[in-house]
Amino acid sequence: MSKVAVVMGSTSDLPVMQEAIDILKGFDIEVEVDIVSAHRTPEKLFDFSKNAHKNGITVIIAGAGGAAHLPGMVASMSPLPVIGVPVKSSNSIDGWDSVLSILQMPGGVPVATVALNGAKNAGILAAQIIGSSDTCVLDKIILYKEGLKQKVIEGAKKLEKSDGL
Repeated sequence: MSKVAVVMGSTSDLPVMQEAIDILKGFDIEVEVDIVSAHRTPEKLFDFSKNAHKNGITVIIAGAGGAAHLPGMVASMSPLPVIGVPVKSSNSIDGWDSVLSILQMPGGVPVATVALNGAKNAGILAAQIIGSSDTCVLDKIILYKEGLKQKVIEGAKKLEKSDGL
């Protein structure tokens, strides 16, 4: 069974990162959650990053605000796919510092980056990565996307009935 690690720089990131945790659990994917600060606990960061693949992790989702070094540092040491979630934090420059810190990685150290506070999409992307080799997860993603489609169709029908179109 695949497992996704959801790590963040501090507990203040948890309200954003909870969306990734919830969506993964909705797909019945095991989730390991931890606080791993690139700046305050570098030894823990090194240990986590170098050993995640040995501990049954398949994909890593790393969320951070401000300078947001966590996703890139994890990606520099782990052979696993890393999805970065820029978090708009209290010390943030409207979130742009986090977005650019995660997005602008050097060649050879990729980090898949989602939108500012886009942890839900990070969870879906992690599930899709796992689904590429796990048909049970893939089937759940297909149903999830069909549900999204149906919500749009139902919304359009309601709008049409209310003479909104």
